[in-house]
Amino acid sequence: MTNFTLPALPDGIELLSQHASFGGLQQFYRHASTEIGLPMRFSVYLPPQSLTGEVCPAIFFLAGLTCSEETFMIKAGAQRVAAREGLILITPDTSPRGANLPGDSDAWDLGVAAGFYLNATAAPWRKHYRMESYIVDELRHLLLPLLPIDEKRLGIMGHSMGGHGALTLALRHPGVFRSLSALAPIASPVSCPWGQKAFQAYLGDDQVSWAQHDASILMSQQQQAPYPQGILIDQGDADQFLANQLHPHLFEAACNQVGQPLTLRYQQKYDHGYYFVSSFIEDHLMHHKQHLQ
Repeated sequence: MTNFTLPALPDGIELLSQHASFGGLQQFYRHASTEIGLPMRFSVYLPPQSLTGEVCPAIFFLAGLTCSEETFMIKAGAQRVAAREGLILITPDTSPRGANLPGDSDAWDLGVAAGFYLNATAAPWRKHYRMESYIVDELRHLLLPLLPIDEKRLGIMGHSMGGHGALTLALRHPGVFRSLSALAPIASPVSCPWGQKAFQAYLGDDQVSWAQHDASILMSQQQQAPYPQGILIDQGDADQFLANQLHPHLFEAACNQVGQPLTLRYQQKYDHGYYFVSSFIEDHLMHHKQHLQ
């Protein structure tokens, strides 16, 4: 670790803590976000290769409902694999915090910790709930000059609401992310209660705009396979949300329609939580490593 010196941090960004982990560094940051208009937090894992000056590929992980920038880093057990493979991991928070909007803390599936990785267009959410622009534009460009990241080797993955985010951001911003995977994603938000509730609040009544944030619809509109090297999705067959909320079969049908290679694996006896995520995280990181060579 002695070879790595963190560059001088720009105004408005603060390193809150860092911890040695598998020869690398686990870091937690806070910064003043211009897109969100509030302080935002994110976490970074730097593998040992990056600490000796090597420029490494980076994977954005988007977490699910009720989670924060800490959840994946604490629960998934990803650092061991990332250290071995030389992968930088980046996890943003799941929503703005501190906006104090009416009703933003009344339910676990809307508002705080439930930003759905889109830019809200309806009041009162539209001022602060701009997670799509925050991740793709602000956070990405903030980190590229700060950390030893190869900007041409970026991947994105996520779990549950974050799986929805990973799929939709990858499809909505072609060329930004070279590799893509998801664990138990909300694969068709327009078809499930979680998505309908969020989209009604954040986007209003215009269901045309809803479709622009639905991974299954977005995939069905592709003229050719956007990820010809393949997309990986794992889904527990004992997931309590599978039947009513997740609908991976709709995304699978859309992939088949446009010739997008998809590996959709139903894992027997696994539910929706981080015991499931941690069981298959190595497969996902290796999927990204393979396509970020």
